Amino acid sequence: MARSSDQHWNRRWFLAMSASAITLAAPGVSRAQEFDSDESFSRRNVSSFKLHDWRDHFDALGKGILLADTNARFLQHWAAEGGMRVYPTSAPLTDELTRRGYTEVVRKVDGPSWAPTPSMKERNPEWPDYVGPGPDNPLGTHALYLSWQYYRIHGTNDTRKIGRRSSNGCIGLYNEQIAEVFARTPVGTQVKLI
Repeated sequence: MARSSDQHWNRRWFLAMSASAITLAAPGVSRAQEFDSDESFSRRNVSSFKLHDWRDHFDALGKGILLADTNARFLQHWAAEGGMRVYPTSAPLTDELTRRGYTEVVRKVDGPSWAPTPSMKERNPEWPDYVGPGPDNPLGTHALYLSWQYYRIHGTNDTRKIGRRSSNGCIGLYNEQIAEVFARTPVGTQVKLI
């Protein structure tokens, strides 16, 4: 009897460990997911958010499109040459801290510096007036400057912020992922925050 119960326990343990290994081997939610441009956008991903179709928001693909969903906390990026990728993001702490609507990328900076906006300084007077490029910079390794003053799509050195309401209005990505978006995004890329 002891032998058969040991075998029974071993089978359960083996099945449980196999399921764990499969879960760990699956692509993480933190990784970008790539989709063909003709793939159905009614498909849902692991987090159950619904992907958007760029045609519901823009008339033409142009130089590319960045669509940031501040409620679901993800960014969809369509490159001009086709294909779409999805990235998890941070979102503004409150709805009052961000704008929604259409804008575009007007400048790109590899190794950005950061200075708090006047309203940030008012809310947080202890913050420094300036932070140069490097590991303490809130903009991470790369930043896409939008036509709206003070608004950016940028990296972050604090990875705990991704997937949370944690920003002062900007859209943050993991540094590895903003580097990828940065490389594929020319100045003039259309942007919409919803």
